[in-house]
Amino acid sequence: MRTLIHASLIAAVLAAPFAMAQESSPVGLWKTIDDTSGKPTALIRITEQQGELQGKIEKLFRGPNEDQNPKCGQCTDARKDQPIVGMTIVSGLKKTGDEYTGGEILDPKNGKVYKSKLTVRDGGKKVEVRGFIGMPMFGRSQVWLRQE
Repeated sequence: MRTLIHASLIAAVLAAPFAMAQESSPVGLWKTIDDTSGKPTALIRITEQQGELQGKIEKLFRGPNEDQNPKCGQCTDARKDQPIVGMTIVSGLKKTGDEYTGGEILDPKNGKVYKSKLTVRDGGKKVEVRGFIGMPMFGRSQVWLRQE
């Protein structure tokens, strides 16, 4: 029994640095929450390619009377009238100190593209995503919750 306990402790100690590094990364699956209703709205998969983060919508949480595969009718770029599920809505974020900056985020509800920044919170359990026009003080933040 002692051998099992010792082996478990050793495994935990060896795995801790890897787990901590993984938790501080925004790479993974995130649930977005509606600001007014408090209900989940989407699952976003953040990936990193060549030092830049991008986020794609994997799933939408829609009511039974809502279109289950909506398109971005309000978009004005190449995403116009494209399905929102599978759409890249976060792009170009690069690590700068403790946050990721210099990117863009699309709000598929209104088709507007905003400058963005992202900060990992709560040891990697949450990310704060801020969309803004001009300077970060002129924007809105959302907290996304890690799903895996």
